[in-house]
Amino acid sequence: MPEGDTVWNTARALHRALAGGRVTASDFRVPQLATVDLTGWTVLESASRGKHLLLRLRGPETGASADGGDRDGGRHLTLHSHLRMDGAWRAYAPGERWAARPAHLIRAVLRTADAVAVGYHIHDLALVPSEEEKGLVGHLGPDLLGADWDPAEAVRRLAAQPDTAIAEALLDQRNLAGIGNLYKCEVLFLRGVDPWTPVRDVPDLAAMVTLAQKLLAANRGRWTQSTTGSLRKTETTYVYGRRAQPCRRCGTAIRKVEQAERVTYWCPRCQT
Repeated sequence: MPEGDTVWNTARALHRALAGGRVTASDFRVPQLATVDLTGWTVLESASRGKHLLLRLRGPETGASADGGDRDGGRHLTLHSHLRMDGAWRAYAPGERWAARPAHLIRAVLRTADAVAVGYHIHDLALVPSEEEKGLVGHLGPDLLGADWDPAEAVRRLAAQPDTAIAEALLDQRNLAGIGNLYKCEVLFLRGVDPWTPVRDVPDLAAMVTLAQKLLAANRGRWTQSTTGSLRKTETTYVYGRRAQPCRRCGTAIRKVEQAERVTYWCPRCQT
């Protein structure tokens, strides 16, 4: 599930594969970038901001620029992408078979001498001057896995929506960036909070956002997402993905329902 920790892991994988390398070929299979050529540009870093991926590049000292100019030395561009629910980036060795997804889902390819990065079903793909990144991610709240993480600010933003159901408020990336459906459900279960509780009635918002950050941070560096501490396939969550199965605490059947166009899992007994 591409939530904040998955995006963080993806950014790290791309950084290891591409950072410091010079692009030898690029291929964008989306209309807005179809004519862009990043050949000669150097990959500076790959970073994440909530659920957003930011691949930062520096232009070559001489030669044609990505937008048709004569010189790009000193220029910096950021390739922005969003994984949403089904996007993915994969890094391959040169000559390795691209086997992650069907070829018709490929939206972007970046090649260096040492690696090939392939973006599958990528959303919101955009190339902007790096100084304009804020136009794409500046609206986001504190990043649970970023250097700007500020639990007090996250609580302030949540509290500013007193009538909103807490499950919806946690998913609003303007409040805190990185929580998706999985962590929403798991945090609410662990705190014993009904998903439809208005924010104003939620006890100890500070403890809730602190727990959310702890859960995401625990999954950095691994692809298996676990909130229980177990990495066994059937034991990684308390309620998420467990409709009709017994609650791990009380044995009551876990329920599933659509809430604000998203799916919510919860225990009707433990979350009152």
